[in-house]
Formats: sequence, C-alpha cells, structure tokens
Amino acid sequence: MRTRAVATVGSGILCLLSLAACGGGERSGEKAETGREFRVGLVFDIGGKGDKSFNDSAWEGTARAARDFQIQVTDFEPGQGADREVGLRKLAARGYDVVIGVGFLFTDAIRTVAGDFPDVSFVLVDGHLDGVANVASLVFREHEGSFLVGVLAAMKSTTGTVGFVGGMDVPLIHKFEAGYKAGVGHVRPDATVLVGYAGVRPEAFSDPVRGKEIALSQIGQGADVIFHAAGVTGLGVIEAARERGKLAIGVDSNQNGVAPGAVLTSMIKHVDNALYAVIADAVAGEFRGGLVEFGLAEDGVGFSIDEHNEMLLTGEMRERTTALRDSIVAGEIVVPFETGRR
Repeated sequence: MRTRAVATVGSGILCLLSLAACGGGERSGEKAETGREFRVGLVFDIGGKGDKSFNDSAWEGTARAARDFQIQVTDFEPGQGADREVGLRKLAARGYDVVIGVGFLFTDAIRTVAGDFPDVSFVLVDGHLDGVANVASLVFREHEGSFLVGVLAAMKSTTGTVGFVGGMDVPLIHKFEAGYKAGVGHVRPDATVLVGYAGVRPEAFSDPVRGKEIALSQIGQGADVIFHAAGVTGLGVIEAARERGKLAIGVDSNQNGVAPGAVLTSMIKHVDNALYAVIADAVAGEFRGGLVEFGLAEDGVGFSIDEHNEMLLTGEMRERTTALRDSIVAGEIVVPFETGRR
C-alpha cells in the first residue's frame, strides 16, 4: 500500500521557496549549460545516516535532489564536536557549491566557516543565524505537529497517562514537549503527561539504551502511549513499547514501520523537502540566505498514516486532528512552544 501522510509536503512548500523549485527537469538543463558539475556537501548530526529519523530525512531530500538535478552529493559523518567545523570547512575548501549542516549543533561552526567562504552557500537546519548573507536557516514549528500527535495520544490512551521522552534537554526539544502537552490537554485536560530527557549533552540523541530505560519507567507509572523526540535514543523508546504491548510515537521521519502495530503514528518534520527546495534554488542560481520557517500552514510538519498504523487510528481520531489542524492554520489555536519550566 502506498504511504499516505496527513500534512505532508507536496509542491506547495517547494513553490513557497521558489517558483523554479516546481520544475526540476529544466534545472538539469540549466546546470548542464554551465559545463561544471554542481556539488552539494552534507554533514550529518549526532546519530548519522541510518538513524531512521532526523538525519535520514535530511539525506532523503538531498539524495532526491541529486537524482532529479544530476548533481554530485558528498556526505560527512562527524565524530567529536570539533569534527563538525572540520567537515564543513573541508567541503567548502574543495569548492562545493552548497554545504549543509544538519542540526542546531552546527550553528557556531557554520557562523565561523561561512565567514571564511563567502562564495559558498551554506544551509543550517534547526538553527538561525542573523545577518549572514550566504546562510539559509531552516527552522520548523515542531510544536504544531507535536500538538496533533498529542491529541492522538490522548484519544488513544486507556490509562489517562502518556509519556514524552526527549533527547538533549534544550529549547528545540522543549518545543516538541510543549506542543505535545498542549495537544493532550486540549482533548483530555485530566490526563497525566510524564516527561523524561536522556541528558544535557549531544550524546543524548544517540543512546537507545537510555531511551528504553526512560520509556520502561514511564510504562511502569501507567503510560500507554509515549512520544519521543530523541533521534537514535528514541529507537529504544519504540522497542520498550513493542516489548510491553504499548504504543510509541515516532519523530522526524516516518517510523511507523520500525515496529508495525506498536507505533501509533510519527510526527513528521519535512527536513527532506525543505533541503530539496533549497538545493533546487541553488542549482537555478536563486539561493537566498535568511530565515525560512515551516509549520502546518506550509505543510512542513504533520503526522503519518500508512499500512503500518492505519488500523490504530479511528475515524473520530482522524476527523478531530484534521479539524484541529485547520484551526491552527487559521490562527484560531496558537500552540505554545515553551514548556514554562526553567
């Protein structure tokens, strides 16, 4: 069965960034006329390629652009923190046209390297750099998509207790937590939301053992649906749900197939389509630095429905989330992005 998704990105988000982004075939011709191969470099975040989440979404968008526009793509997987700047600098020094840092942890490194290579176009995912003309900052309203999966969690829970497992305890992940709690509370004010984080260092995104420990603890306290925003760490959350007969909610990529029947849905964050659009603009010579934001209105976030989870979502659940999505887009509901805790 073909995968379907609520609030998935189609041509709209591509056209939002550039009208030219809606016509890939012509771009290849324009690129060929330059007589030089266009090159894109991608430096992964913690967890790397194969995380079935954030990094894989970034890779999918970049790889799709490589196929459609006949360009060269090179990826780099950093080890320690300093390797982020090393990877960016190597690609820029070798004359890559676009260099991408996948994740907010690249903010300082891109600020430094972009200043040294003003003729290279840089892309920062999940971070924002003001006043740097050759950097496009891509950010998402994760709290809006998290609100919708919070609604689903509250409607699906039989215990009235649900969980949230974050990776690194930072403001970006707090947006997922805040939106999720708001969604749960919107339909079930008496519900309990248990919250746990894997740590305060970047490694908190790559520790599935810790993710499983937190999830098992929440299950022991009555949680029967647990949403993770934790990268590779979240794979441990999904495994705990599968083992104990509970439900997990995936993040970033469609993780429904990681444990079919044990994943209620996934909060999709369309890093893939956002990167595809920026690369398409760059290939056409229309790269623009600055901030670009994606939420429900831009189809930049949403949740997934496919053959692995459609039996878990009732018609009432789908109708309710669709109506609430429309209310958020219309501005009738403003989803909080801060947790209120210090």
